[in-house]
Amino acid sequence: MAAAAELDALPIEGVMRVINDQDATIAGVVRGAIPALAKLVEDAVKRVRRGGRLIYLGAGTSGRLGVLDASECPPTFFVDPGVVVGIIAGGDAALRKSSEGKEDDPAGAEGEFERLRLAADDLVLGIAAGGTTPYVLGGLKMARQRGAGTGLLTCVNAAELGSISADHVITLPVGPEVVAGSTRMKAGTATKLALNMISTTLMVQLGKTWGQLMVDLRATNAKLRDRAARILMGQTNLARAAALELLDRADGRVKLALVMALKQVEAKEAQRLLDEQEGKLRGVVGRPKQ
Repeated sequence: MAAAAELDALPIEGVMRVINDQDATIAGVVRGAIPALAKLVEDAVKRVRRGGRLIYLGAGTSGRLGVLDASECPPTFFVDPGVVVGIIAGGDAALRKSSEGKEDDPAGAEGEFERLRLAADDLVLGIAAGGTTPYVLGGLKMARQRGAGTGLLTCVNAAELGSISADHVITLPVGPEVVAGSTRMKAGTATKLALNMISTTLMVQLGKTWGQLMVDLRATNAKLRDRAARILMGQTNLARAAALELLDRADGRVKLALVMALKQVEAKEAQRLLDEQEGKLRGVVGRPKQ
């Protein structure tokens, strides 16, 4: 990369400007992949509604990003931890201490698949910045053999991939890194952006939001209880004390409390109305206040 040819000779701000200039190109690359990302999410929505899971599979930085995205779904969207799962070569220890040698084992994910009882309704998304990680490609092969759906998220051009057998192939060709080969940089950022889009869009489609409001949460601590009360107060005519009382009657579940307040029903009937709309609040009470 010509822009980084004198990187070690630049002052601190100069190094940062080179990095930032390259980072500025990433969003456009991810935008170009939206059609492929959308097809992956469409598939994932169908599978999750049938009881399947979205499973991220990766090594090194790619694996850590997958585990991070999966781990943030339960507290953000009140979804069961088993719905979005992150698997990293080397196990949880590899989140803190590098175990890059594990990425060379094409059968390395077999034990995790056994533990998870990988099934046909699951979708395994392999994450491999360079598109060649044996751990990931071997894992995708095993997933196909078990009848599961498969996808590959990579940061190289499609022409560089060769023959990849997967239901979904998503390429984010970010180009050379500022520090050659350091895929935690542009490739890592592009991967994080894509995973944010995948998991968030999946949850939106599953009814975990109402407009932009994060309503499918359960108020289990002071911070969440305060957030829940503010949502209820903003969408109803309830004062704070009444909103908190309603929240208690709804067992801390914001979505249920909103239906109870806006439809003037008790919890059992509110849940029935939500079930009829596959959990989507808009189908029960219309659009949220702006």
